[in-house]
Amino acid sequence: MFSQQTANRTNWIPWVIAIAGFWLSSNIVLDFLVMPIMYVSGMTTQTDFATAGYSLFWSFNRVELLCAAIVLTGVLALRRNPGEFEVAYSGSRCRWALGIGLCLLSLALVDTYVLTPEMSATALSLNSASQTAIAPAMNWLHSAYWLLEVLKVTSLASLVWLCLIDMRDRLAATANVSL
Repeated sequence: MFSQQTANRTNWIPWVIAIAGFWLSSNIVLDFLVMPIMYVSGMTTQTDFATAGYSLFWSFNRVELLCAAIVLTGVLALRRNPGEFEVAYSGSRCRWALGIGLCLLSLALVDTYVLTPEMSATALSLNSASQTAIAPAMNWLHSAYWLLEVLKVTSLASLVWLCLIDMRDRLAATANVSL
């Protein structure tokens, strides 16, 4: 009863846009600012870099999981209440948004529970062996990481674009009704 009334009053489109925008910008900052600075400053050659990198990515991955959960909740809420959003959020855009939301949750889960632990374990074993060359396994893991990042950034940008179109359509429908 209470949740149904609350769900009907919540406009999820701005929430989805805000969370997806935050997630997109934080990915860009981490990938293109923080990590290059760590590399250029020589931190990646330090023996405790694997531990520091794991701590950084462990925290960031949990934030990503939270963002993915909120985005998927918003998309599902929009799909659940089509009456309120019948013009703004219907048809194929809704299906695309749902698919993108599920894809983003899957990517966050793979990053959190597969890729980050594997990269950290590989880096720790490299540090303990005092190898200076990058192992082929680490090159493969870096390639997988960047592939997932490209998919994530593309998915987030697509979701924001879909939601912006829906918000525009909703505003146009509201303007036409009030005339």
